[in-house]
Amino acid sequence: MEEPPPKPDGKSEWWASPAVVGLMGFGTTTMLAGLANLPSPYGAGFGNVVGASPVAGNWTLFGTAIAFGGIAQLLAGFIALRKGNLFAGSAFVGYGSFWLAFTLMLTSFAPVAVATAGVPWLYGLAGFSFIWMMFTFTFLINAPKHGWGLLMVFLFLFIAFILLVVKFWSLASGSTTFDPSGSANWAVGGEIIFDGLIAWYVATATLTNSNYGRKVLPI
Repeated sequence: MEEPPPKPDGKSEWWASPAVVGLMGFGTTTMLAGLANLPSPYGAGFGNVVGASPVAGNWTLFGTAIAFGGIAQLLAGFIALRKGNLFAGSAFVGYGSFWLAFTLMLTSFAPVAVATAGVPWLYGLAGFSFIWMMFTFTFLINAPKHGWGLLMVFLFLFIAFILLVVKFWSLASGSTTFDPSGSANWAVGGEIIFDGLIAWYVATATLTNSNYGRKVLPI
């Protein structure tokens, strides 16, 4: 996530690297999303309640998704692009937009779909997850150049979207495997939490190594 050095005849920017803000915005929001996918009663406090509409769920996630996962990541992405870091800038702008779109979709548009279409609206969420899985694949095949930490972030994010596609498609088809109390949600929620933890670690290592001027934490 580090930006390339300035050209010899160019001026150095006073902007610091936005990697820590961007990765923390992604990591913390992703961990909350994972908690919201855990089976009840563990996920109940995060909106995953038996008998509740999926639209009513994730209520603990939306605020962070807008402020930190969305707006903060967008700002980090714009700064990274300004500093010439195409990979980090594109990733932060992309996933910042994802969290804003995710929140807007579930709070504004999905209630109308649920009222008119019922359960089949979940096929839309499966399609939404599939498209973002493809988006993630683009970064996954480019991540090895940026270290094992980021490679793991995108690898497990790619797997997370695969699991979400399966989950929403199964729910839309009438399967009870991924009902809020279903044990299969441990796989989905746990995997998403783990991915958020990896992003959190990469951000922590980036900040710590920069702060101390040496490699304190491997990344």
